[in-house]
Amino acid sequence: MIHRVSAPSVACLLILTALSVQAQGLRPATRTSPAASTVTAAQGAVRQADFIVAVVNSEPVTNHDVAVELQRMQQQYAQQRQALPDTRELTRQVLERLINEKAQLQLARETGIKVDEPSVDQAEQSVALQNQLSVAELHRRIAQDGVDPKQFREQLRNQLLLTRLREREVEPKVRVSDLEVEQYLQEQLAVSNVPANQVINIAQLLVAVPENASETQVAALQAKAQRALERARAGEDFTVLARELSDAADRASGGQLGLRPADRYPPLFLDATRSLAVGGISELVRSGAGFHILKLVEKRNAGLPPMVITQSHARHILLRPNAQLSEAAARDKLNDFRRRIQTGQTDFATLARENSQDGSAEQGGDLGWAYPGQFVPEFEAVMNRLAPGQISQPLISRFGVHLIQLLERRNTTLGEREQREMVRNMLREKKLDEAYANWARDVRARAYVEMREPPQ
Repeated sequence: MIHRVSAPSVACLLILTALSVQAQGLRPATRTSPAASTVTAAQGAVRQADFIVAVVNSEPVTNHDVAVELQRMQQQYAQQRQALPDTRELTRQVLERLINEKAQLQLARETGIKVDEPSVDQAEQSVALQNQLSVAELHRRIAQDGVDPKQFREQLRNQLLLTRLREREVEPKVRVSDLEVEQYLQEQLAVSNVPANQVINIAQLLVAVPENASETQVAALQAKAQRALERARAGEDFTVLARELSDAADRASGGQLGLRPADRYPPLFLDATRSLAVGGISELVRSGAGFHILKLVEKRNAGLPPMVITQSHARHILLRPNAQLSEAAARDKLNDFRRRIQTGQTDFATLARENSQDGSAEQGGDLGWAYPGQFVPEFEAVMNRLAPGQISQPLISRFGVHLIQLLERRNTTLGEREQREMVRNMLREKKLDEAYANWARDVRARAYVEMREPPQ
């Protein structure tokens, strides 16, 4: 089985790992500590002398650790063009997070959780892929920013340890009942007609009318818009029509204005599309800019999953490492399978039936049509990058080592059962965040933490 258990994948954890930024913890801590004031704003002083600012179960956190992490957090805010918090507050957060992380890493090691080299290799490859680099180029870039590749790999290993610890300690305790799903759906139904609780996507085709147009010009442009409306209602592709005829700046995207809260659309557009079913086309709408033809692309309650989603149809071969088969050996075996399939020596389904170690083996590894979130994130992240027919490199998940082939993709409308399952996943994610926060506070409370004053 590879079904989702809602843990953050390596891709999720590391997608924010900018080239000049270390891999971050699972969640930034928000608790503060007076010892954070020991970190100097002038980081040049750190290079001249270092000192311990906190001790966590006999392991030190140094002023240098905090200063380096603070600098990288500031770079991350700058790269994401976000407003930088107050330096003292950010410093306190960084220190508290380093303390939390150290306590959790100690717990992971004490309880026997390990991360082998193939897992770190895969994490490193994920970071390189996300930044559209080879691993060698990634090493070169981070070295330019003063980060040793060995140190970077150790940071990735720590993030994997934290992920596996969370998978073991937090996730098995989180459940969402049928009653909770039903109550949530009823609550959303009660507010479904309130515009503030709706999100919609409208596409437009605009026939612009110049500001000082004569009546003759206006009539000619209205006739042009009317012809476009008739073509749209006759079934022509609205995206193609918008690209061909629209005078709006959004014509390159097929006129789509994007999924947003209803109250962020002009009242004129809301009035024209209020009674439309999804896919419906409005009458001509006259505004100061000209004549608009509007199509209601999507409309749903903000608290519910989309009704139209992209499904993936894939198959896989799963090998489970054991005493006789290491992760590295499993990867080598799957690489050989991949080579044999691509050279035409055999086919994927045959190898899956003969070798795969899960319930899909009898179906040639076929996993059927899957909606977003159905598989564990580390599996889904790789599957989503494949083109139809493409076979992945071997990847490691919590279930073992996989080889994936994407067969096809399609857009589909969710049925009631699928929508309920997506709501269940959404509620579970929320519960996981809350459970993780409580668990992290408990680990922090059980750790011996001694704050140190800076030397005088």
